Amino acid sequence: MQKEGKAQYIILELGRHLPYTIFGVSMGLLLMGVFTFFATLARAEDLLAPAAGEFFHVTHTSHILFSAITTTAMFWKHEKRMLKAILVGFLGSIGICGLSDAVFPFLGGHLLLGGHMQIHICVLEHPELIIPFAVLGVVAGFAVPDVVEKSTEYSHSVHVLLSSTSAILYLTAYGVQDWIHSLGVILIIVVFAVMIPCCASGIVLPLWCTHRGCQHK
Repeated sequence: MQKEGKAQYIILELGRHLPYTIFGVSMGLLLMGVFTFFATLARAEDLLAPAAGEFFHVTHTSHILFSAITTTAMFWKHEKRMLKAILVGFLGSIGICGLSDAVFPFLGGHLLLGGHMQIHICVLEHPELIIPFAVLGVVAGFAVPDVVEKSTEYSHSVHVLLSSTSAILYLTAYGVQDWIHSLGVILIIVVFAVMIPCCASGIVLPLWCTHRGCQHK
């Protein structure tokens, strides 16, 4: 696949995944809204931040899993080189998911909302939580393209949903508690946090790393 054709194919894949991205962001906001509603109803607003921090580790590790599946599967569809696929899968999940779930929300909360944000990078502070999910995701990424039709689209939609939820949880846990009253800015932060890193890890990175001779349609 030549550079021009590869760029056109990446744009095509981004367009095909856009509905899944919109769905994931919307459902992530809705899920976090329900979570906040019950905390308010139970008069447990003071517990919202620590609870969000705990729940963040669940969604973030799950995001790592599905991101590794998507990235590995997308690469494996186009090039059958196992070692390269493993490297791409780990880089696309562990390397980029931290940007989506932590770095982008940290910067957005600090710069756009003026929050006193804390930086928390799970792979550095809790590697034992992250590595097993990444390993399992890479392994599953080799199998799902041959087993599940449109597997990359489905796994991408799930990892976008998890990324959206993780970004909101991070904002809530590490500096921005009253997130609903800043919903418009939160939407902008989450869309950028999801679209740039997630699409980079699940679509751009694996397709850009494929060999020039790839003729996959």
